[in-house]
Amino acid sequence: MGKSDIKKKIEKCREIIRHHDHLYYVLSKPKISDQEYDRLYKKLKDMEDARPELITPDSPTQRVGGKPVEGFPVVRHIVPMMSMDNTYSADELKEFDERIRKNLKGEKYEYVVELKFDGVSVSLLYDNGIWVRGATRGDGAEGDDVSNNLKTIRSIPLTFKEKRKKVPKRIEVRGEVYMTKIGLEEINREKEKMGEGLFANPRNAAAGSLKLLDPRIVARRHLDIFVWGIGHCEGIDFKTHADVFEYLKEAGFRVSPHFKLCNNIEEVIEYCDSWEPKRDKLEFEIDGMVVKVNDLAQQEALGVTAKSPRWAIAYKFPAERALTEIEDIIIQVGRTGVITPVAILKPVHLSGTTVSRATLHNFDEMTRLDVKIGDKVYVEKSGEIIPKILSVAKDKRTGKEKYSPLPTTCPVCGSKLHRAPEEVAIRCENVGCPAQIKERILHFASRSAMDIEGMGDAITNQLVDKGLTRDYGDVYYLKLDDVRDLERMAQKSAANLLSAIEKSKSSDLNRLIYALGIRHVGERAAWILANHFGALEKLSGVSIEELTSIDEIGPVMAESINNFFSSKENLKILKKLTGAGLKMSGGRLKGKGGALEGKTLVVTGTLKHFSRNEAEELIRKRGGSPSSSVSKATDFLVAGEGPGSKLEKAKALGVKIIYEEEFRSMAGGIK
Repeated sequence: MGKSDIKKKIEKCREIIRHHDHLYYVLSKPKISDQEYDRLYKKLKDMEDARPELITPDSPTQRVGGKPVEGFPVVRHIVPMMSMDNTYSADELKEFDERIRKNLKGEKYEYVVELKFDGVSVSLLYDNGIWVRGATRGDGAEGDDVSNNLKTIRSIPLTFKEKRKKVPKRIEVRGEVYMTKIGLEEINREKEKMGEGLFANPRNAAAGSLKLLDPRIVARRHLDIFVWGIGHCEGIDFKTHADVFEYLKEAGFRVSPHFKLCNNIEEVIEYCDSWEPKRDKLEFEIDGMVVKVNDLAQQEALGVTAKSPRWAIAYKFPAERALTEIEDIIIQVGRTGVITPVAILKPVHLSGTTVSRATLHNFDEMTRLDVKIGDKVYVEKSGEIIPKILSVAKDKRTGKEKYSPLPTTCPVCGSKLHRAPEEVAIRCENVGCPAQIKERILHFASRSAMDIEGMGDAITNQLVDKGLTRDYGDVYYLKLDDVRDLERMAQKSAANLLSAIEKSKSSDLNRLIYALGIRHVGERAAWILANHFGALEKLSGVSIEELTSIDEIGPVMAESINNFFSSKENLKILKKLTGAGLKMSGGRLKGKGGALEGKTLVVTGTLKHFSRNEAEELIRKRGGSPSSSVSKATDFLVAGEGPGSKLEKAKALGVKIIYEEEFRSMAGGIK
C-alpha cells in the first residue's frame, strides 16, 4: 500500500474516532461500546507507530502521554480575558440595566443569560480550525501555556468538525474548565489515603490539576469544559452572542444548553431566580449567572473599563445554607493547648464540598447557640469560607437531644484543664500532651513557617506515636531508617522528606521565629522581631520593657515572648536546633519608603510568579502586612487566577483590587 493510501486510511480512522469522541464527551450519546472504541484507537495507534512521519498534532493519539515538563511558558492573549463586575441582588441588576439603557440611547436591546461556571477560565487558540495551544486566563493579558494538560480533556476538539462551511483563519475560543462534584470526591478520597491535604472545592481541584507538570496525571483527573465565547476571530463576522454559541456548538465544542435570550431585565431576574434552587442538581458547581448584551455591535459600542466589560455582569448567588444534624461533639487540642469543641455533622453538600464538621470555636459559643448532640442546625458555607453553624432549629427538637458535657480533663493526656480569668479559651497546660506535640510539629513544618514538604498529619502522627519525635527539635535528628519504616513510606519518599528537612535549615529568621509557635506571635510579628533583632540569640535575652518599646509589640505579646524564652523545656529545644545547624540569624530588611509600607494586603487566587507564601513574604519585606481575610481595613487585594469569594467581598467593601503586574511594580519591580 502506497504512502498516500496509508495516509488516507489513517485520516479516515481519525475522523471516525473524532466523531465518536464528540458523541461521547460532548453530546453524551455514545453509539459504540468501550471495547469497540478501544479497538479503533488501537488500530490508529498501530498504523501511526508503523508510520510515525504521518503523526499529526491533532491526532486523537496525541492527547495523553507526554512527558512531564519543568514549567509553563507564559503566552499573551490576542484579546485580553477580562474579569466581570458582580451583582448580588435584583436591584443591582436593575441598576446595570439602567446603565445599558442610558448608554445605548434608546436602542432596542436584549440579553443572553448563562450559568456562571465555578471553574478555571482558559483560552483555546486555533489556526484554520486546527488546535495551536491552550492557556489559562492568568492576569488577563498573559496566561500560562497549559496545552499538554488541556489536550487531555476529551471534549476539547483538536480540529473543527469537517461539516463547518466556514472555518476562521484564527480564533480564540474561551471556556471554563471544571471538575464534577463526584470527581472531587474521588480525588479527595485518594489524597486522604495518601495523607495529603484535600481540595476545598471543585474549582481549586481544577486549577491545581491544570498546573500539574505531568499530563498523564492530569488525564486521570477527569476534567471537562464548557465554552462560553470567543476573543479574537479572523474570517467570520458574528452578529450576536447567541450566533457565537450556535457556531461553536456546530464546530464540535461543548456548549452549555442552559442559556436564555431575555427581552428585558425582568425576564433576566426571573431566569436567575429560577436557577438558585436548581443548582444543587447539576453535576458541576455554579456560583451565579452571567448576563450579557446579546448584540455584538452594541457590546462594541458599550466598551470596557480597565478590567471589565460594560456590556456584561455576573449575578452571584447568596451563600449556601443547609439543614443538617449534629451527630456528635468532639474535643480537639491545639498546639498551645486550647480546647476546641467541633460539631460532627451528618454530611451535607454545600458550595462544592461535602461538609461533615464545623468548629464551635469555644464553649461560650456553644452556650450562646444552645447546641445539643442530635440537634438539627442550619449550616452556611460560601466558597472557601469555613463552614459555620448559624442557629439551632429548636422547633425540630424531639426531646432525645443531649448536651455535650463541659470537659474538665484533656481528652488526650488526661491533664486537668484550666481557664484564665481574662480568657474565653480553656487550655490543657501539659506541654508534653501528645496532641499538642503533634500540632506544634505540624505548625513548625507548615508552609508559612519552615516549609518542610511532606511533613503532614500522617507522618507527624506516626513520628510522635512511635516516640521518634518529642518536639520539633527532634525532627532534625531523624535518620533514613526511622522514616523509611513508617507506613506508606519507601526509600525515595523517605529520602525526599529528609532532604526537605535539611533544606529548611537555611530558612529566614522570621520564618523560624514564627515556627517556634510563641503564643500571640503571628507572621507579621515574627517579621518585625527578626527585622529588629537580626538574631534569635538577641531576642531570647531581651526584657519585656524593651519588647514593648518596639512598634506593634504590645504587653501581652511581650510577656508571651519572655515566658517562651524563660522556659527550660523551650531552651532545650532551641539548643537542639542550634546543634542541628539551623540558621539563627538573618539580615535586616527595613522595607521603608515603598508603596506597600504600612499597607494591609490580601493575596487570593494563583499568581504566576509567586507562591502564596512568597508573595506574603515579599509584602513583609516591603513593610506591608499580609492578611488572610478581607475587611474594611484591607488596603489592597492582590487577585491572581481563580480568586474565589475574596474578590467578591473586596468589591463589596470597596477595597482596591490590583493584579500581579501592578503588585510586582508596587513591590519594586521585582522579577
